[in-house]
Amino acid sequence: MGRYLDGRVSAVLGTHTHVGTIDTQILSKGTAYVTDIGMTGPADSIIGDDAESVIQRFLTGMPHRLSVGKGKPVLNAIMVEVAEDSGRAVKIERICQTVEKQ
Repeated sequence: MGRYLDGRVSAVLGTHTHVGTIDTQILSKGTAYVTDIGMTGPADSIIGDDAESVIQRFLTGMPHRLSVGKGKPVLNAIMVEVAEDSGRAVKIERICQTVEKQ
């Protein structure tokens, strides 16, 4: 999708609540691109869910209620700087920060 939209849009930012990819780049025609921004949620989890619940569901094949994982939250984000005159991306930056609970 990024290659198809390159030069037509300022950014293509994908996500599927997983670990962020390290492929942040500006494509040849000026579109900022990343395959997976990553999740925002508890760092000690499996895509935001309590790890033990997910493991039990995987091992038994039985439906199991998932619950939000515990621990320090992590923030994954992308910041894109876009030129006002052209609409092309001039900078893309991946942000991954663990938030200290207060």
